[in-house]
Amino acid sequence: MNTPLAFPALSAAIAPIACGFVIALALVWAVWLGIRIRQREPGPPDPAEQPKLPASGPVHEIQEVREPDEVPTVDDHGARLTPHRLRGHGNMSIRRSANQTPRRWRGDSGGGLGSGGTGRP
Repeated sequence: MNTPLAFPALSAAIAPIACGFVIALALVWAVWLGIRIRQREPGPPDPAEQPKLPASGPVHEIQEVREPDEVPTVDDHGARLTPHRLRGHGNMSIRRSANQTPRRWRGDSGGGLGSGGTGRP
């Protein structure tokens, strides 16, 4: 018994080719659109437009030691403080320490688990 196909063999061969053609056209259009958008953008700056160093020379990083800030746990009415109600939103203190030597690990301490030190405090 020979039943007619709902999708003829010729259509089965043309459909993937047509889909591929549509996808290829979409990709060509996307590249063409990208080129047009790129041409409207400004070009790279000229050497005269580049940023210049200040007259005082390069700016360097400043490191300083700050005093630890006591973190209050309750407000004036005894209610627990949440992070957004902390002074400075929980940021570091603004008080500069009198001793500006950075804290270092002691020589007889390893400083961390598995660091090879003696482990003594």
